[in-house]
Amino acid sequence: MIMKRYYFGKDEQIYKGGQSMIIMDIRINNFFAFKNFHINMSYPKKIVDSSIEYEYLEERPNFRYKKVNILMGGNATGKTSLGKMLMLFANYCEDEQYDRFYEAINDSSEPASLSVDFVTEENVLYRVELEIGVETGSVDEERVVIEDIFAVDIGVRDNYEICASKIDEGNCVLVSSIKELDTSGWHFSYPADARKYKYYYSIEDDPKYIKVLEQILKTLDPSVENVIKVKEIANTYAIKLNHRSIIIQDGKILDTEVLSSGTKAGLDISYIIASLVCDRHALYYCDELFSYVNSDIEKACLSIMIEKLSGRKQLFFTTHNTDILDMQLPKHSFTFLKKDVKDTHTSVKCINAATYLKRNTDSLKHAVENDLFAVSPDLDKLYEIVDM
Repeated sequence: MIMKRYYFGKDEQIYKGGQSMIIMDIRINNFFAFKNFHINMSYPKKIVDSSIEYEYLEERPNFRYKKVNILMGGNATGKTSLGKMLMLFANYCEDEQYDRFYEAINDSSEPASLSVDFVTEENVLYRVELEIGVETGSVDEERVVIEDIFAVDIGVRDNYEICASKIDEGNCVLVSSIKELDTSGWHFSYPADARKYKYYYSIEDDPKYIKVLEQILKTLDPSVENVIKVKEIANTYAIKLNHRSIIIQDGKILDTEVLSSGTKAGLDISYIIASLVCDRHALYYCDELFSYVNSDIEKACLSIMIEKLSGRKQLFFTTHNTDILDMQLPKHSFTFLKKDVKDTHTSVKCINAATYLKRNTDSLKHAVENDLFAVSPDLDKLYEIVDM
């Protein structure tokens, strides 16, 4: 079997434009380290004077969804893997090539499954359920794949829970092929060690892009004087420093030894913010792009991203920076991932802050500092080193 080139881990595909795909619910089993994993992006009631506007479908105010999903947790708790799983699914929606999921299966002797509820530009809730059978032992033989696609219209007064229950009860219609849906407006971005190649589309031709790039690079590195486009070479820019120039070509810095790690991260940060400013994509997954960036800059960039989430847009943002907790965001925007290897049923758990903190006066920062959600890493093994 000839496998079509796909985008998993080391590769990234960013589609040009496309329709919205608002993620409402994800269930994952036996992909990566996920066992019976579940995360939901609806929230139960309207927040008065929320800092995030219009967290619901226009003309469907009861159908609420989290526009901003800040994922926090220790190392190896699944933050990057969740993004990769979504990226596999998003690419699958484009070409229906399910073989891209094979390498993500954790135990090949057990079936693996994925269920995603989402909304596009239409007022319809879709659910795609995929189950991939066990490996047969023959390299050339494809696994058995079962795909079901359900759809239910979202009524004027409906919320997500009502529509989801209709699908659960079978009060819905079947969609014959996922290609009938236009869901191609997304952007996934990972740290440098998570992917080998990056493909940018024509946003570099937008005059707003170079302005955003220059402003961000100047903020990250005061020695940057300006950024200019090299007209003779396509997709090429020059970063002017005090005493030299650095070339960016096809989204890559050619002389990587000169700039700091934080400044180099500015390329991906600039692309995401410019994409939002230019209204290029609808779904964004920003994974640990600010690891080498000052906390205040990260908070400022996140606030800009949130400000630009107009219409049916959605942002997933992973971070270790607890200063983000001080931002005036709804508590339902924060989800903490926790890995429990001793739990053979659900190894990665999602803990939503709003489940525990009900009052407006409850401090999310204090709750995390006091480990209310029990997500702090176990340091006992580290301290055992002292006794060696």
